[in-house]
Amino acid sequence: MDTGNLNKHISGQFNDELENVRSKILAMGGLVEQQLMDVLTAARDKNTELAQDVINTDDKVNNFEMEIDEECTRIIAKRQPTASDLRLMMTIVKTITDLERIGDLAESIARAVLRNQSSVPDVVKFNLEAMGEQIVKMLRNVLDAFARMDLKSAWDVHQSDRKVDSLHEGIVRQLLTYMMGDSRSIPDMLELLSTSRSLERVGDHCTNIAEYVIYNVTGKDIRHTSAAQIEQVVKSRAE
Repeated sequence: MDTGNLNKHISGQFNDELENVRSKILAMGGLVEQQLMDVLTAARDKNTELAQDVINTDDKVNNFEMEIDEECTRIIAKRQPTASDLRLMMTIVKTITDLERIGDLAESIARAVLRNQSSVPDVVKFNLEAMGEQIVKMLRNVLDAFARMDLKSAWDVHQSDRKVDSLHEGIVRQLLTYMMGDSRSIPDMLELLSTSRSLERVGDHCTNIAEYVIYNVTGKDIRHTSAAQIEQVVKSRAE
């Protein structure tokens, strides 16, 4: 969050309230990022204990969402923010929703690890790990973009989702090939397909947060618009 914007408020207490919310969001984001890294390690190493830790952590993520949501509701009711301040509050509320859903997806992958301890074909394992690394990078970068309300960083995250989609499509093709070659592999391959799909959805949620940052900085809702249109919005603001 742009600290410079915080300093513009006449009410020092309002500044303190916003800074408190900001700190909680970054703490929530850090927890979700750790969940994601842990579940990727659990999937790679078939570590059921670590997978269970990821599942157990989800309650903490949910509590963060409810606590921040309540705080935002209280601030809106008390301060009745207008213009950019209201836009910021909407950005915060939407962001924590996507973070909570990323936590849910990490939990879903962890449960898949507990269900399926079968070996993973090397080529699929390699691409899943590459996808996981890209996803962690996206999440880390979008949290940084949110913390600084950095337009360019948000745009970079938005663009990087293409790589995630491409990796997911490649994994789907590989898994279908294995299933057609050996029908006995279908249950295990479907579990891997679910994991890949969950990772791809994490990328979508990171993209959503990037769009909220762009909206907060520019005042333009760029959802459901083309990449070229979004790029034009970003460039026009930067000029």
